[in-house]
Amino acid sequence: MIQTIHKESDSKIEAHSLRVLEFDKVLERLIELAVSGRTAERLRQLTPLQSADELRRRTDETTAARAMLDCLGNPPLGAMTGISQRLAAAEKGDMLTAEELESVRSFLISCREMKRYLSRGEETEGVKVALYGETLDECEELRGAIDAAVRNGQVQDNASPELKKITRKTESLSAQIKTRLEGMLQKDREKYAEHFIAMRAGRLTLPVKKEYKHAVKGSIIETSGTGATVFIEPECAVKMRQELDALALDRDNEIRRILYTLTAQVSDCAAVLRLDIEAMETLDFIFAKGKLSRDMDAIPAEMTAERRMVICSGRHPFIDRDKAVPLDFEMGGDVRGVVITGPNTGGKTVALKTIGLFSVMAQCGLHIPAARGTVLALHDKVLCDLGDGQSISENLSTFSAHICRINEVLAEATPYSLVLLDELGSGTDPAEGMGIAVAVLEELQHRHCHFAATTHYPEVKSYAAAVEGLVNARMAFDRQNLSPLYRLEIGEAGESCALYIAERLGFPKHLLAIAAAQAYGAGEQAHDRPAVRYEPTAEQFRPAPAFAAEKAQRPAAAAKFQMGDSVMVYPQRKIGIVYRPADAQGLVTVQIEDKKIKVKHKRLKIKAKAADLYPPDYDFSIIFDSVSTRKARHSMERKHVEGLKIVLDE
Repeated sequence: MIQTIHKESDSKIEAHSLRVLEFDKVLERLIELAVSGRTAERLRQLTPLQSADELRRRTDETTAARAMLDCLGNPPLGAMTGISQRLAAAEKGDMLTAEELESVRSFLISCREMKRYLSRGEETEGVKVALYGETLDECEELRGAIDAAVRNGQVQDNASPELKKITRKTESLSAQIKTRLEGMLQKDREKYAEHFIAMRAGRLTLPVKKEYKHAVKGSIIETSGTGATVFIEPECAVKMRQELDALALDRDNEIRRILYTLTAQVSDCAAVLRLDIEAMETLDFIFAKGKLSRDMDAIPAEMTAERRMVICSGRHPFIDRDKAVPLDFEMGGDVRGVVITGPNTGGKTVALKTIGLFSVMAQCGLHIPAARGTVLALHDKVLCDLGDGQSISENLSTFSAHICRINEVLAEATPYSLVLLDELGSGTDPAEGMGIAVAVLEELQHRHCHFAATTHYPEVKSYAAAVEGLVNARMAFDRQNLSPLYRLEIGEAGESCALYIAERLGFPKHLLAIAAAQAYGAGEQAHDRPAVRYEPTAEQFRPAPAFAAEKAQRPAAAAKFQMGDSVMVYPQRKIGIVYRPADAQGLVTVQIEDKKIKVKHKRLKIKAKAADLYPPDYDFSIIFDSVSTRKARHSMERKHVEGLKIVLDE
């Protein structure tokens, strides 16, 4: 059973994390798939859920909607715009127009069709969504009344017996007027400029020649532009026209009565209609998620109470499916953190974004574009530092922006958080950046949260290999074609491949040798060096017991360092003196400023051999021992002194 996580309100860093993970683009795609404006607004407010029961219900609804879409096609969701406003107007006593009543009728038809669609869905795996059909009331009586009275935005002439009667009278009287006027035209043809009835100023008139205007009794309504013709409404038509005006007024009153009657029926059904709107908007919300699942060919992730994540063949939703390389990722159990390395543009950042976006999408009840077997934990927060974050307005450099964001992440991270850090420790001096990177990983370890970070620092890769709870991963690189493969490989540390790429691209060999010597020590090239295991000192890290117990043959390259050799220690670039040759792990003990530390032989470069600096019988205790130690050693060589002992520094 999935646990429920309790959290405070969303913070600035959480909002930033959702933005850099491009969750807003997911929401935009969801909104495009919605029908209702209110549904679109609800989708825009979608955020990760913390309640296990609520998350399970929302995910099951998405799964059921997807099943129905696959079996039955798109649901008959009609437009719901303005229906709530029309219900409110009806309840206030306002009269709804014929067009507004028709929109109510269209909504009720959508409810009827949706109910039938959901009824068919009960026979599919979408039964959980199909049950919403039981809550829909298609209001047959209201729909029938509107259907009988209104059509094409007009009240029908037969909407009521009285309106039908008025319409017939109007048509009869209009015919009588036309018959009378046509008779006048035929009887005295010489008096008329044209032989047709003309409508002027809303009245039926005859076009009379100017010289006969006194021969036709009636009212002059209009004169032609030339003045040769006058349009006269005959006296005999005036009375009938007045009767028509009275009928028109009766007709208007009857239409208003019909509209008010229908509006009252809408008001009576308002409570039921509001429930229908709520159900249809909920269905719109659910089916938008189902449509997104269908469009992405996505699946529901299994959510677990265990602190683990398994992504099988995950595809970032905004990368062309034909071009995307599936991501396989696993973290959990003894592994709480993953350090990802590899060449630039190799897909490290996309991998982080995919991990974070999948977690957010799944906790919103959405499906994710991955394969079956994908398992995700319930996180209280997804916290990210992705991108360089430079800001001219805030005067932030890349490094400063990273540190500010990491400060925010560390202030919010809990054991239930997922933390994603890109190019950890970059943008500053490599030695100091490496130190910061290790310090941040150490702190995240102590927080017991899930985290993944990308880096180029070899020391960080070695740290991940040495410390319990961390694992290396790399983005695969095709050395033959000099192209990234965008495939994440867990358990192996990657390389930047800079020297290898430079060599393949024709970079001069003597410059390559200098570059390799400066980076890794004389005679070595990055692409030829063996995998490195990191053995931190007790003052720096707490290595896993299993690692400390590993045994290996001393690397041949480490044998060149002898006591008294003057060496340069990288990346600090400090001068030291070899105190003890390399051990089985290739660690050389070096004295720097009166302190003895163990350093991987590959981080050392000989500045001068001991044979060139000191005579053959030189007493190195002068360099490595304190005055008191030398005195004690001298006394022991002459005689036994009770209680005298020498403590050797390592």
